[in-house]
Amino acid sequence: MSYSDRMQRNHLYSVLLSPRGAPRMVDQGKQIAQQFLSPFDLLIGLIGDSGSGKSLILQGMFPGLELTNDDEGVNVRPLPIINQDDTGFFKPHTYHLDIRFEMAFYQLHELADAIRKALDNGKRVVVEHFDLIYEQLGMNAHLLIGIGEEIIITRPSVFGPEPEDIKKVVFASINNRRMAHTAEDLVEHCLIDRRVYHFEHYDVRSGFILSFHDRPDIDLKELEFDVKKLIEADLPISYLDANHVLIGDQRHYCTGPRMHVKSTGKVKDFQLYQEFLIHPITKNSQILGLINLPSDYKLADLNSLRLMTFSEPENES
Repeated sequence: MSYSDRMQRNHLYSVLLSPRGAPRMVDQGKQIAQQFLSPFDLLIGLIGDSGSGKSLILQGMFPGLELTNDDEGVNVRPLPIINQDDTGFFKPHTYHLDIRFEMAFYQLHELADAIRKALDNGKRVVVEHFDLIYEQLGMNAHLLIGIGEEIIITRPSVFGPEPEDIKKVVFASINNRRMAHTAEDLVEHCLIDRRVYHFEHYDVRSGFILSFHDRPDIDLKELEFDVKKLIEADLPISYLDANHVLIGDQRHYCTGPRMHVKSTGKVKDFQLYQEFLIHPITKNSQILGLINLPSDYKLADLNSLRLMTFSEPENES
């Protein structure tokens, strides 16, 4: 066993900020695989609400893995893991299944039996919505990943954590991530109106950062005012395609089109930090946007563990 595999024995949990947008989510999945995945991990569990990015994380962790819950995967019938004896010589090493999706086709005990059989045969099984199968399965995952505003990566032991504990945390915080992403797109929309097109996106808890190599000549108070007008208008936000949403009737480019609140009015307590932040190394100018925080917040508290959300999830509808 390699040094990195031995180190995994002592891994309890890690917390990463959940990025927004498909390329960043896939890249984050690649980093998770490099840092936390052991070749000896056979059961990988993912927990998160619809649209949180579970499948994107998996694309980064396991390039080429056939996902059975995407648009093409609907036709992967029968589900490969259910018919393990019928695949001939070329049997897959890694199986994927989405429990919420497969519950429309199979009973939970059938899915649990198939997972146990694959594990007994030394196969790896990657399970989305792991919390739904955990009780029936009777075993925890080797590596358990929860995706909300943060990505929680944990290696459960006999002492936990239980999937339900991870679910409570990530489901409670996911709406903050939706609000932050929506606010980020609204700011981007207003920047485009000002003919400002070139910037990079970064993440911070309860907000976002837009970074500029050259500081744009804009008034941040006016920018905040215009975004708040869009929020007050309570415009509907809807999925258009894999790279676009509709804000009202305006088409807007977005690589995370499923990660939004249903209308702009659901963005709570939006504010822009009223000065450009300067990155100490790159010297880039940065705009900081925040949501759902008190007016007397401190910058040093934004990524504090004290702001982690452990309350019950809010009903967005």
